Amino acid sequence: MKELQGKVCLVTGGSRGIGRAIVQAMNQAGADVAFTYQSSKDQAEGLANSLNVNGTRCRAYQANVASFEEMQQLVKQVLSDLGAINILVNNAGINRDKSFLKMTKGMWDEVMRVNLDGVFHTTQLVAHDMVGAGWGRIINISSIVGQTGNFGQANYAATKGAMISFTESLARELARKGITVNAVAPGFIETDMVSAMPEAALDQVRANTPMGRLGKPEEIADAVVFLASPRSSYVTGQVLAVNGGMYM
Repeated sequence: MKELQGKVCLVTGGSRGIGRAIVQAMNQAGADVAFTYQSSKDQAEGLANSLNVNGTRCRAYQANVASFEEMQQLVKQVLSDLGAINILVNNAGINRDKSFLKMTKGMWDEVMRVNLDGVFHTTQLVAHDMVGAGWGRIINISSIVGQTGNFGQANYAATKGAMISFTESLARELARKGITVNAVAPGFIETDMVSAMPEAALDQVRANTPMGRLGKPEEIADAVVFLASPRSSYVTGQVLAVNGGMYM
C-alpha cells in the first residue's frame, strides 16, 4: 500500500515547476490530487490526464488564489469530486522584482495578494474539515529568500518570511487537533522563474552553493511527500530547507 493512499491532496499552483513535481510525487505516493492553475489550461489538463491511472484521480481547477470567492468555489468542487481534503500544499506564488526604491505599490500589492492572502484563503477554507476529521497536513512552500532576503525582492522576501511565521503560529494552534503544519524553503531550483535569471547571476548562485548546482523540482517534491506522510507524524512547526547548503 502506498503511504498516501486514500488521502486527498490540494496543491495550489500545480501546473508548472515545483508545483507540478509536487502533484506528480503526491500521485505516485497514492493520493488523489487536486491542483489549481492560473492560465496554462492545456498544460494543466495534460498533467491531470496523465495521472488519472492506477486507480488514483487527479483534477485540475482554474482559480486565482488571491480571490477568496474563487477558492471557496474550488474547495466545494474538490469536496464534490474527490472528497474531504486531508493534505494542503500552499505552493502558488509570484514575484515582481524591482529594487525597493523603484518598486511600485502595485508590484507590492500583487505579490502580497497572491503569496500571502492566497495562503490565508486556502488554509482557512480547508482547515475546518481537517479539525473535524482529527487529521491533516498543511505544507507551505516558502523560500531561501524568506530566510536571507535578496536584492530586488523586498516584496517576495517579505511574503516568504511571513509564511514561515504563519507556519509556526498555525502549528501551535492545530497541534492538539491532529494537524501538522510545516514549511519547505527551497533554494535556487531549476524552474522557469530561476532560468530567467542572467547566466552570470546563475553562475554566482552555483558558486555560493556548497553542492555547486541548482536544485531539481523533484527534490522539493520529495521533501513535501515526507512532511505529508505518516513518517513525519511528530514533526510540526518546522522549516525544512532544501537548498544544497546555500543557507545553514
